[in-house]
Amino acid sequence: MASKEEGGKNTARRDLLLSLQHAAQSKWAETGAFEYDAPEGVASSPDNKFFGNFPYPYMNGMLHLGHGFSLSKLEFAAAYHRMRGKHVLFPFGFHCTGMPIKAAADKINRECTLYGVPPQFPEEVKVEEKVEEKAEGDPGKFKGKKTKVAAKSGTETYQWNILAKSGIPVEELERFRDPTHWLNYFPPLGKRDVTAMGCGVDWRRSFITTDANPYYDAFVRWHMNTLYKLGNYLVKDKRFTVYSPLDGQPCADHDRASGEGVGPQEYVLIKMEVLEFSGKLAALADRKGQVFLCAATLRAETMYGQTNYWILPDGDYGAFEMANGEVYIMAERAALNLSYQDKTAEYGKPVCLLMLKGQDLMGCPAKSPLAFNEVIFGLPMLTILMSKGTGVVTSVPSDAPDDYMALQDLKKKPAMREKFGVKDEWVMPFEVVPIINIPEFGDTSAVKVCEDLKIQSQNDRAKLDEAKNRTYMKGFYEGVMLVGGHKGRPVQEAKPAIKQELCDAGLALVYSEPEKKVMSRSGDECVVALTDQWYLLYGEEEWLFKGRGGP
Repeated sequence: MASKEEGGKNTARRDLLLSLQHAAQSKWAETGAFEYDAPEGVASSPDNKFFGNFPYPYMNGMLHLGHGFSLSKLEFAAAYHRMRGKHVLFPFGFHCTGMPIKAAADKINRECTLYGVPPQFPEEVKVEEKVEEKAEGDPGKFKGKKTKVAAKSGTETYQWNILAKSGIPVEELERFRDPTHWLNYFPPLGKRDVTAMGCGVDWRRSFITTDANPYYDAFVRWHMNTLYKLGNYLVKDKRFTVYSPLDGQPCADHDRASGEGVGPQEYVLIKMEVLEFSGKLAALADRKGQVFLCAATLRAETMYGQTNYWILPDGDYGAFEMANGEVYIMAERAALNLSYQDKTAEYGKPVCLLMLKGQDLMGCPAKSPLAFNEVIFGLPMLTILMSKGTGVVTSVPSDAPDDYMALQDLKKKPAMREKFGVKDEWVMPFEVVPIINIPEFGDTSAVKVCEDLKIQSQNDRAKLDEAKNRTYMKGFYEGVMLVGGHKGRPVQEAKPAIKQELCDAGLALVYSEPEKKVMSRSGDECVVALTDQWYLLYGEEEWLFKGRGGP
């Protein structure tokens, strides 16, 4: 073979190997070397067969080096068993199910609609990424006060450019506005690359997923119907799930641009009845008895000890009408979540009767379920996050160190009260109400731990976090109720019972939102929706027993 020169290097050896590879692969294809039919008789023994399958690669782009690395393990095993004379079944599927392809097609369609074909994109936009520093000694927590904004070099990403950079001809790109084109374009390229790698795949047994392939669709339907007929394995139920409003369907991990692994966080929404309507709230006076400040809590059993509720003074709130005629005051984001949980007249569309600032709610008297104080008032707290919960926060200074220190700050600092227009009668008469006894911390755990740690104010963030770590889990596992209908019962027993009683009495409701922010691949922020879905009961004991070889 004549040698070639590339960049001063002799390529004869490489060219020889490539020619041998081409010859071998051509012979394999001509003879159907990797095509095996189901054996019969003695040959059908498990000892004479080997089946290997590779997790279907997703077809929103070309195969990459990671696919090749993982696939090589199966190829080596299949070749080994083939050389031992076994019948080897090596099929190959291409995964097309889910939202990534649809989201990418929608994105390129929007780009073409906005910027033309080919798109004339605006100047590249520099982006900034917010970076949070992890707290020392605890890899799962972050220091809120140490948050910084780091300028990160980068530009706004367009789907058109992503496809163009993968080598797809420009004249072909517009066709990717149609999601079905992805199903026709990328699987053949995947087959080309797997074949070039030399994998011994029986391509008669290659397929794509989704109902675009009626055979695979029929297999999945058969599978689900079989499990349903067997009973106790497949059920239909309404459950909370992370949901994309833009896509109109649940947003699973592979459908997310960010927030992988994030699930729904369930709260109890405490309904605190508004007792007086002044200022902007006067517009709701005709709804007296039906207007509630709604606070999301994980600790419904502590509601006996409320002394006030907290509001972010410059936070944006709204009064939203529910399907039952009640009006809930909360952050707009929380109302949007509720609208997907069967609480509003129209699914996904909360009706706002009145927009409010936190300052409009300051000092508003309210009656809260279970609270020994018959009337409590709204007070300012500057650390409230409007992106978490409802923006309205219950205050139980007996058991919450943050609440205790914030209340003490307002009591001790007249200037702070004056700054936010807080009247003395909203604060000064209210004392800590003992509700739970916790070993080592007594009947008012928050007071005890704050004194032990010598916490001076609500701004001692690190010490307050330590205070919560010391008391919250111990309170749940070792605490005993001192008050109410469950007096004398352990907190972990009373907690679910009190939650259920509040909801049954119409004094509270179950509310859910994503644990953290989740963005779908379509570009919208996800909510938690109550959806009708089919579920496989993987935890069913009989199924588990049979799966482990039981009769």
